[in-house]
Amino acid sequence: MKAGVRGWGLGVRGVVRGLAVLVGVMVCGSGTIAHAHVGNKDVYETVTVGGYKLFVIIRTPLVIPGVATIEVRSSGAAIDSITITPLLLTGEASKHPPTPDAMKRSGEDAAFFTGSLWLMGGGSYQVRFAITGAAGTEMASVPVSAAPLAVLTMQRPLGILLGVLGVVLVVGVVGIVAGATRESRLKPGVQPDAARQRRAKLAGVAALVFAVVAVGLGGYWWNVEAAEYSGDIHRNSELRPTLTGDTLRLLLGDPDQTHPGEWTKVKNADMLPDHGHLMHLYAIRWPEMDAVFHLHPEPVGAAGLQMQLPTMPAGTYKLYGDVVFLSGFPETETAELNLPAGFQGGALGAEDASASPPGISAGDLGPVYKLPDGYSMVWEKPSEMDAEKAYAFRFTLLDRGGKPAGDMQPYLGMAGHAAFVKTDGTTFAHTHPDGSAAMAAVMLADASTNAAAGMGEMDMSGEAEAVTPSVEFPYGFPSAGRYRVFIQMKHGGVVETGVFDAEVR
Repeated sequence: MKAGVRGWGLGVRGVVRGLAVLVGVMVCGSGTIAHAHVGNKDVYETVTVGGYKLFVIIRTPLVIPGVATIEVRSSGAAIDSITITPLLLTGEASKHPPTPDAMKRSGEDAAFFTGSLWLMGGGSYQVRFAITGAAGTEMASVPVSAAPLAVLTMQRPLGILLGVLGVVLVVGVVGIVAGATRESRLKPGVQPDAARQRRAKLAGVAALVFAVVAVGLGGYWWNVEAAEYSGDIHRNSELRPTLTGDTLRLLLGDPDQTHPGEWTKVKNADMLPDHGHLMHLYAIRWPEMDAVFHLHPEPVGAAGLQMQLPTMPAGTYKLYGDVVFLSGFPETETAELNLPAGFQGGALGAEDASASPPGISAGDLGPVYKLPDGYSMVWEKPSEMDAEKAYAFRFTLLDRGGKPAGDMQPYLGMAGHAAFVKTDGTTFAHTHPDGSAAMAAVMLADASTNAAAGMGEMDMSGEAEAVTPSVEFPYGFPSAGRYRVFIQMKHGGVVETGVFDAEVR
């Protein structure tokens, strides 16, 4: 008898929990999407290891925990199999990978593989690839930053369906309790008397009140959980610019969680240099996007960066500052800066770059951009471009005679730099020929992979590879709309900046 009562009680508790979760889902709130890298959450990267070359796309989830989907297009040596493993980029956990998952080869294309991995928490991850094929077994890693970016909204039809099912469940609980009270102890064929009918009604009312209270408490619990999750949505650090004369001072900081209303500065020691600089700052005049500067403020004291601005046309500039934290987590901090009429600054720095293209209201700039010194830059522009589709965009620098430029040099250690900026300001991505991952994070991932393979640390002091006048940038536009693309390449000590427009479907 005790076992039966205990089982009935567990069943009731299970029903109540089900009601709470169900109705909690029905009443949960929604939020807006906040992007960790100004509209770009996915990673596009090219990986060359041994005889293999991979074009890797990692589509990270909007919510954490969540599933990251991974696509690999291979070239070079034939590949038999690829396994993938998620692990943190730094710390002790980076030394203890879980069991790898095998990627699935496409039945229609032997060079195309797909897979998925759970990312259980926010932070700096790496996806480690173990490749087996004609060139032997090789290992490589791609850094990935994972963070909760949104509270997803339930679709209205699903909400209505769950609401109807919830009502049916409540009615069913009331009916079960009333029926059990009225007829559970009657012999077959015996009708309940008036007293039993009365007790059944009272029991049904009590069950209804209990179910309504359980639903209300479940909804309250769900809203508390949703509010806590919303509080964990990733928000970039705040960038505060101050202009004194022609000197720009930049401070990064975050709200102080222990002292509401106060602001905690980010220390320079908390950031990693990327291409030799703590910040890569793009200043783009708005709304025409007719002036762009790629600048490199230097650290001052324990916190903050500073530089003398070059002479710039007056107007409102949107600032996009790329930084990488010690964990390998990259962020693009944003702010606005107003320059007065007649602003005079210093000379453009040796590693800085600028361009003054026609404004976006003038129409599409076309695939050939004429540079001020007579050179030109050509984009092998696809006839159509779709959002969320991966491309390898190819650009070539031509000399005054229309031939591929000679005396090419690396610019900040790379064959080129690219910035993809949506004309409404919602998307910014600073990328490189290797991909969209920050180079500082790539170096951390390479060091972790080499340590796992017993190869020791990489020697990063060697000479850069020879630079050709053509360079490719792997990238995928995150949404439809119009974009302006800025490309920097260097030859003979001159940094050239080409500017192009893209209409994305």
